[in-house]
Amino acid sequence: MSALARYFKSAGKDVAGYDRTPSKVTKALEVLEIPVVFKDALSEVPDGFLDKSSTLVVYTPAVPASHEALDYFVQNGFEVHKRSVVLGWLTQDKFCLAVAGTHGKTTTTCMLGHLLAEADVPVIAFLGGIAQNYNSNLIHVGDEVIVVEADEFDRSFLQLEPDIACISSMDADHLDIYGSEENLRKSFRDFMAKIKVGGTLLCKKGLPLTGMTVAVNDATADYNATNIEVIDGAYNFDLVYPKGILKDLTLQLPGRHNIFNASMALAMSLRLGANVHKLPAALAGFTGVNRRFSYRIKSAGMVLIDDYAHHPAEIDAVHQAVREMYPQDEVLVVFQPHLFTRTRDFMPAFAKSLSRFDALLLLDIYPAREVAIPGISSQVLLDAVTLSRKQLVHKQDLAKHIKGSKCRIVLMLGAGDIGEEVLKVTSQLTT
Repeated sequence: MSALARYFKSAGKDVAGYDRTPSKVTKALEVLEIPVVFKDALSEVPDGFLDKSSTLVVYTPAVPASHEALDYFVQNGFEVHKRSVVLGWLTQDKFCLAVAGTHGKTTTTCMLGHLLAEADVPVIAFLGGIAQNYNSNLIHVGDEVIVVEADEFDRSFLQLEPDIACISSMDADHLDIYGSEENLRKSFRDFMAKIKVGGTLLCKKGLPLTGMTVAVNDATADYNATNIEVIDGAYNFDLVYPKGILKDLTLQLPGRHNIFNASMALAMSLRLGANVHKLPAALAGFTGVNRRFSYRIKSAGMVLIDDYAHHPAEIDAVHQAVREMYPQDEVLVVFQPHLFTRTRDFMPAFAKSLSRFDALLLLDIYPAREVAIPGISSQVLLDAVTLSRKQLVHKQDLAKHIKGSKCRIVLMLGAGDIGEEVLKVTSQLTT
């Protein structure tokens, strides 16, 4: 949502917003003179935003229907729309590239926006995370091409009509919304049908979709990453594509899954017709996305890594990356489950994924928009984990427990407020 706020502010509009809690993102918006309130009360709405003739209200599904200000806007005839609808408006008159998938879309979107900007494409990119190269979730170097993260949650991506789209994964997720994995897959097929006539779908090789395929080490794919090596802590690989081969590409991000993400971003760039000669340097210069394998501490005594992983498949990807980077070290994972429904739906898979590490500190479930579900708790998940070194802990005690761990490598994973907690822990461990 903050990327939209930045965009409208840059267009000369007065912008204000609401969030549950202060964060680095809200502080960055306030620096741009975008006021943010944190109390659910109509009295908190800044002056000038209660005139329905001049106010557009944009919200995400994370805002409950019971929100006092949102309810006031709806009941009093304000123009109120979901974020996805507004993004759909912005893409209508521009060449649109949309990145979809249950995993990896934020990193791929950030990579794609960066590649196009560095290749001199007049692009505006709305990102689902903070791209470290820009310290922002908005890249704005032109207005002819638009890049958006196409979110499957609440079927939001069906508001888009892209010219080029990708689907990188369709693993079961958001079952509280979809009810079944098949319903989720149908939604992705519906998204595919939204691609404009003459447009292109790029999809991961092996998905039950019809489009150009992208893969790692699969010569039958249209775009194939091959000859992969680790050199000086970075990946080096080639990308074979229909018109040739990009040789000696460098990717600074750890994890084999990021080779795929990079290949997808490159494939979309090539399909658009971006300057092929500028893409290798652009990829090599991409430094990552905040909370995607982000180093908070990197010393001889401790390595602390922060990641947004909140699904078993994402935890497995982080596990692969950290074992490849630090094969001789024990790894402590700190995990905050996100949503009671997701914890319920993937309880055995979460337990299996977390059991791959050497030790576990487990936080209470972050409820977000949900109420508690009887019988679903972090204690139940902890009991299912097979590790001998495991413990349920409170956030205020994290630094103490991490210090007491024998593990040099520490991962802090989750999609709730653990992103803010990692900053507190980092400060406590380094002072």
